[in-house]
Amino acid sequence: MSWLVLALSGVLEAVWATALGKSEGFSRLTPTLVFAAALAASMGGLAYAMRDLPVGTAYAVWVGIGAVLTVLYAMLTGGEPVSALKIVFLALIVGSVIGLKVAH
Repeated sequence: MSWLVLALSGVLEAVWATALGKSEGFSRLTPTLVFAAALAASMGGLAYAMRDLPVGTAYAVWVGIGAVLTVLYAMLTGGEPVSALKIVFLALIVGSVIGLKVAH
């Protein structure tokens, strides 16, 4: 259960990171509210997962999922250019996250 909660928390990290960028320094209400809600839920899920998982592993997986999804979203929406090299490095992050799960 902790791994599932951790994965969902990683997704929410991508949500709050994207909302933070769209909030324009907290000057736009809706993205600011999405940021706050997603941040609270993401941190709560991370804290829950850390009850059963090692801190370093949980944090690395959480950040990895959030980082990959944030970059993918930005590339899919045109906010960031796509390149083969970026895709390779994102795949390496995904492989590392899977490796941490398998090694656990």
